[in-house]
Amino acid sequence: MSVIRLAVFDCDGTLSDGQAGVCHAMEVAFAEAGLVAPPRALVRRIVGLSLPQAVRQLAPDASTGQHDAAVTAYKAAFRQSREDGSLREPLFDGIVDLLHRLHANGWALAVATGKSDRGLAATLGANGLGDLFAATHTADRHPSKPHPAMLQAAMADVLADAANTVMIGDTVYDMEMAAAAGVQAIGVSWGYHEPAELLAAGARGVADDAYELEALLDG
Repeated sequence: MSVIRLAVFDCDGTLSDGQAGVCHAMEVAFAEAGLVAPPRALVRRIVGLSLPQAVRQLAPDASTGQHDAAVTAYKAAFRQSREDGSLREPLFDGIVDLLHRLHANGWALAVATGKSDRGLAATLGANGLGDLFAATHTADRHPSKPHPAMLQAAMADVLADAANTVMIGDTVYDMEMAAAAGVQAIGVSWGYHEPAELLAAGARGVADDAYELEALLDG
């Protein structure tokens, strides 16, 4: 049997740049919950976590009721921005061609993301990428990163083992999830955490563009 090589990608900050939509929805959510909105720099730091965990981290002193209200309002604000056409989640340069090359070269592809099932499907569908991924796993069905459940499920879906699986992401949470699952991790520099942080969290390399990422995967 041939060895199955699996590349698992984070979405926001790795495949697509959705920071503007995330920051806007979080500001609306905090206002609806009666909370002072955090600076956008802090909001960008929690991209990748599941929504409830992100809200708790941004507002640790708020009540459970305020956390729940913020989560509900965030979902509504994000859904509204998608429906009214104001949401922009462009793919980063070179991502489309990279994914097609990896797929053509025999890599199994998957996504592990803090986005919802609906949000991920919309992002992939809008960019014509849905058919490239053999597995997609979100915070709707798994514990938040850095818990390894999403990675473990992706490996089970395609029958890949940890030795031949790589997690690609832009945050420390992605690198820590990879370590928890016993798989290799590669960081990207164009997302929301600094390269030095990714390396310190276990990345074996950090790519500055799609071609460098491809080289690290093949290295």
